[in-house]
Amino acid sequence: MTEHDPDSTINESEEIAYLRTTPVETVLANHFFVLLQLAAVHLAATPPNLSAAQLVIDTVTAMLQAGGERLGEHVDLYRSALAEVQQLYVRSASSGPSGQAGTTTS
Repeated sequence: MTEHDPDSTINESEEIAYLRTTPVETVLANHFFVLLQLAAVHLAATPPNLSAAQLVIDTVTAMLQAGGERLGEHVDLYRSALAEVQQLYVRSASSGPSGQAGTTTS
C-alpha cells in the first residue's frame, strides 16, 4: 500500500479548480498544439515514425471536424497548424523508404 501524499491532493484540487474556471476552448487549444508538436516530433525522428504521426494527425483532424466553429475565434489558426503538420508528413513520407511513400493524410 502506498502512502497518501498531501501535496498531490493540493495539486489535484488546484488542477480541478483551473479546469473548472478555464474556458473549454482554451484547454482544447492547448491540447491541439501539444498533439501537433507530438506529430512533428515523430516526423523529425530518424527515420520518421509515420504511423505514429498519422495517428496524431487523424486525431487532431477528427477533433477539429467535431468541434468546428464551436472551438472559438482561433479555429482557423488550429486548421493552419494542422495543415502545416500534414505537409510535413507528406514531405517525410515522400522522402522515406519506398514502402511508406504511398501513405497519405486524411
